[in-house]
Amino acid sequence: MDLDGLRVAITGGARGTGRLLAEAFAARGAQVFLSARDPAAAQQVADAISRRGPGQAEGFRCDLAEPDSVRGFAAAVADRTDHLDVVINNGAPYVEGDDLADVSDDTIESVLAAGGTGTVLLTKHLLPLLRASARPDVVNMISACGEVGHRRSGAHPAFYAAKHAHAGFAEILSHRLRPEGIRVISLFPPDFVQDGPRRADSDLTARSVVDCVIFAVGQPRDCFIREFHFEQVR
Repeated sequence: MDLDGLRVAITGGARGTGRLLAEAFAARGAQVFLSARDPAAAQQVADAISRRGPGQAEGFRCDLAEPDSVRGFAAAVADRTDHLDVVINNGAPYVEGDDLADVSDDTIESVLAAGGTGTVLLTKHLLPLLRASARPDVVNMISACGEVGHRRSGAHPAFYAAKHAHAGFAEILSHRLRPEGIRVISLFPPDFVQDGPRRADSDLTARSVVDCVIFAVGQPRDCFIREFHFEQVR
């Protein structure tokens, strides 16, 4: 799918699924602004993507748990482009634990701040750039942990809480931005693996999740894919 010339901002883009997303968009000709908590890691990935081409990438620091860092990333992107076509809210810390006491208070605060407040603030500050695009999309990498009644993940309750906040935000954003032609696309994958066989009897892979994003963004503007929900095999 040709996405040549699209301008895309991705949080959590230095590793895992975020890196795969950045690579997938750049491989189709997009200009990618990727962020991570570690700016050196973000730029290292961006440099590798730019060398490979055809799209180019640039790395930035953004800690979603720190409002000043969020605003700094948004301002840096605005200094480099007059519009964004796609914003991918991917960054969010994952923590495991059955009991509330399994992680520290500071960890709980950081998980909720990044997955909830940070995601809302970043979308707010990048929205003017989206409104300047002829084909704006907001992509939310949520989780099945954000679905009502989901109990099959080993994630800590704080992660569940953050993902429910993200899901609620995406739902109302979709309703309110749709009249402007801004599509809000949300994905609710179960716990998945980065690599593995892409078979019906295997765990969902990160590459399959990325393919869903590329498919949705590449659809004509009359095709509004609001949510992806996945069957959990195991």
